[in-house]
Amino acid sequence: MSTALVLVDVINDFFDPGGVNYHASYDALHGVLNQLVHAALENGRAVIHVVERHRSGPDFEFKKLPVHCLDGSWDATVPSWLAAQEQHIMVPKRRYSGFFGTDLDLLLRERHVRRLVVAGVKSHVCVRATIQDAFAFGYDVLLPREATGSNRENLHLASLEDVDRYLGRVVSLAEGLQALQAEGSP
Repeated sequence: MSTALVLVDVINDFFDPGGVNYHASYDALHGVLNQLVHAALENGRAVIHVVERHRSGPDFEFKKLPVHCLDGSWDATVPSWLAAQEQHIMVPKRRYSGFFGTDLDLLLRERHVRRLVVAGVKSHVCVRATIQDAFAFGYDVLLPREATGSNRENLHLASLEDVDRYLGRVVSLAEGLQALQAEGSP
């Protein structure tokens, strides 16, 4: 079974103290995310980065949230600390899910990917929405618990429980790394 790493919204808006959606707890994810990126690339796995990139002007998401992460803006840019960015496949998204209105499913199917290791933020919004759609498309999904976070602990815990119960498996970082290393791993 071919595996890919899908990073969700690892961008300045969430990971830099100057970002509107920054949360200090996300600082602990830097090293974990880089471990996953290195493991994926060392083992010939795709690193697919789904990133919020909105257009200026009308955008349905702006009915619920203020204007944010405009295409080309600093807040929609991948932070400099994230490893090997030139090797990432970037998939811009305008909604919470990395699958909705993007070519992510097509990209994965062309690469014969059936299993995803998903990491990033927020666990209760974009990560969960991406995993829910991945499940609906028939992907086997692993979410390393150390590789995601939220600014709402109660929603984070509830989302991890939902993912593990209904949509995929919440695993340890070691299991996520193993999945990126060996085709036969769980």
